[in-house]
Amino acid sequence: MLTGPDPTDVLRAALSRPGDGSSDFDLNPDTVLPEGRKLRPAGVLVPVSVVGNTPRVILTKRSSALKHHPGQIAFPGGKQDKGDADVTATALREAQEEIGLPPDLPDILGHLPTHETVTSFTVTPVLAILRDRFQPVPEPGEVVEVFSVPLAHVLDPANYIIESRRWRGHKRYYFTVPFGPYYIWGATARMLRGLAARVSE
Repeated sequence: MLTGPDPTDVLRAALSRPGDGSSDFDLNPDTVLPEGRKLRPAGVLVPVSVVGNTPRVILTKRSSALKHHPGQIAFPGGKQDKGDADVTATALREAQEEIGLPPDLPDILGHLPTHETVTSFTVTPVLAILRDRFQPVPEPGEVVEVFSVPLAHVLDPANYIIESRRWRGHKRYYFTVPFGPYYIWGATARMLRGLAARVSE
């Protein structure tokens, strides 16, 4: 899919297209949210490595011992701290902590529309290009694996599947974009699905 155009140009073009944000409720419009719900800002890094012949998106597998989202596939990132200048700084700080990514290595292309989660975060995906190799160092106790998937795989809308499961007594629908042994779903898949939609416009 990306054998012709430069992936950086493809992603920059996607960022330039207008569009709304996404949420965990896109496929579940009947979800009832508590009154007075306050959203907390968060930032995640969407690192695309262009080292080698196949551009790849770097992801993490969270520890099964974590209280929140155990064992799930996620971007490196987290909630914005008071000391962070902005959500980009948050994403870079968290990526350094979670996978050992030097903060000066990513070439930041821009922000994708925010994603609202059921856990009351408004997450800004920060899209970045990695032009040099780095040795991932998973954060002990939080990240059990750092891996990558071909960018072309997650940019193809045909690879996304809508599945469902019971959650708090109701059937909840969500996007998945499986790759090999990795079950990418939920907010991570939804944000990638938004990127895929922008690229395919």
